[in-house]
Amino acid sequence: MTLNIGDIAPDFSLPDGKGNLVSLSALRGKRVVLYFYPRDNTAGCNKEACSFRDAYTEFQDQDIVVLGINTDDAKSHEKFATKFNLPFPLLIDAEGKVSATYDSYGLKKFMGKEFMGISRNTFVINPDGRIEKIYKKVKPEGHAGEILADLAGAS
Repeated sequence: MTLNIGDIAPDFSLPDGKGNLVSLSALRGKRVVLYFYPRDNTAGCNKEACSFRDAYTEFQDQDIVVLGINTDDAKSHEKFATKFNLPFPLLIDAEGKVSATYDSYGLKKFMGKEFMGISRNTFVINPDGRIEKIYKKVKPEGHAGEILADLAGAS
């Protein structure tokens, strides 16, 4: 299933690193930035997470919820969040099912090897629960600023 702008965002409930359950449906009425990233504590993922951290006040000022998702476990998420002082939840998609629903989990190639993993994609979901913007194969550095600029132009 390929998701497109205007589609209803598939609902999910996933735990964060602290064990709190986060459901997309509970966030209805707010704009949500859902970013999928491959691994905690890797160079590109560090840059992307810190980009969201550094712009987090701007997201909050616009009542936008930021959620990071990958297949890492709670211990990894908590260590990553603490190390980089991340103020937003990192959700655990242990089996990659939610990531797959969002076209962000599948076969990848790196240095001639194939493996299953998460692609660096971001979805902006509007307050009505519809997909407003889709960013595929994101460049991690400055991604948060790119989203904020696009959303400012869309308002």
